[in-house]
Amino acid sequence: MDQQENVPESFADLISRHSARLTDADARLLDVLIQDPIRGAMENGKDVSFRAGVHPASAVRLARRLGFKGYPEFRSFLQANLLEGGGDFESSAARMVARLVKAEEGGLLGSVVDGEIAALNAVRKTVSDADIRSFSERLRDGRRILLFGRGHASALSALVTLRLVRSGYDAINVAGQVDQLPELLWSLSKEDVLWLFCFRRVAPLIQEVRRIAAERKATTLVLTDLHAARIDPAPDRHIAVSRGEPGQSQSLVVPMTIANAVILDLAAIDDGRSIRALRELRSFRAETRLKID
Repeated sequence: MDQQENVPESFADLISRHSARLTDADARLLDVLIQDPIRGAMENGKDVSFRAGVHPASAVRLARRLGFKGYPEFRSFLQANLLEGGGDFESSAARMVARLVKAEEGGLLGSVVDGEIAALNAVRKTVSDADIRSFSERLRDGRRILLFGRGHASALSALVTLRLVRSGYDAINVAGQVDQLPELLWSLSKEDVLWLFCFRRVAPLIQEVRRIAAERKATTLVLTDLHAARIDPAPDRHIAVSRGEPGQSQSLVVPMTIANAVILDLAAIDDGRSIRALRELRSFRAETRLKID
């Protein structure tokens, strides 16, 4: 089958085009595939036939009736639709299956590494040193820094908070103190900095935190991926960057790299504050008997 010219844009179009030729067994197979398209894109024809309760060869006959040479080619079509399906990637299960599909040819570890490298290389074209400096200057000048992220972003906010504290800054990981959120936000002032981390979507709680920060005139910095790029009201400084294409790992490597660059640049412009704090912390650790495993 000529994939460029003859394959319809969607699975629904494909079924509609050949509906007059489909048998009862075909209908049972299609029902199984439609009910769970993620699983269907990963299984072979024999497995799909078994779940549909039809003869093992039925999946092959269905594929040929739909215009494919055999079931492997039909399965490749299903996988391509999954990878290009857009909305399906709001499902974490669909994103994982898409990564497994991409990993089949080059190996799992290799596909993850390749995806991370591609995403990091894209950062060079979308984030500039001036963007990094716009964050680090405001962190340097803030009285206090509050960091907040939900879901996977909470792990990043915790790590960045730790690095800022070690660099001598009064930083608080709000994600670890949600029960004190009203008190922390109530104490915000125009001298403070709020750093938000958002991936895939902006949670209503993040939007409300941003709204309160705007009312209290605190400087707001936001680091998001492209899916969560819309923040209202608009933050004072915003870096939005892709964490990878559909089927790639969508990990924290890209935003963590940006955060690392911000902290490194901060050390370059804060008149030795970060360096002194790191030295003092090292001495403090050596002098005390605090042994934490």
